[in-house]
Amino acid sequence: MAGNVKASKMTKFKEKIYQEVKKIPKGQTLNYKQVAQLVGRPPRFARAVGNILAKNFDSTIPCHRVIRSDGKIGGYNGGASKKKSLLEAEKSK
Repeated sequence: MAGNVKASKMTKFKEKIYQEVKKIPKGQTLNYKQVAQLVGRPPRFARAVGNILAKNFDSTIPCHRVIRSDGKIGGYNGGASKKKSLLEAEKSK
């Protein structure tokens, strides 16, 4: 029974992350730590944010706008080069 409670909380966490990422304007980025903090979690939840976004295939959630805290691109389920080209295209508009 305890496992169900934990899974339920994770679903809410995932929904919060997706909603926050949807708010990132075109041409701008946040890092994984910032997203964690915006959804009420400490920066150490950055890896959890990254893991959730890595499994996202919903094109309405612009997870390519979330980068590493050191400014590097980071992972993307469409490939790092695709992420970089999406970010560059949005910044040029």
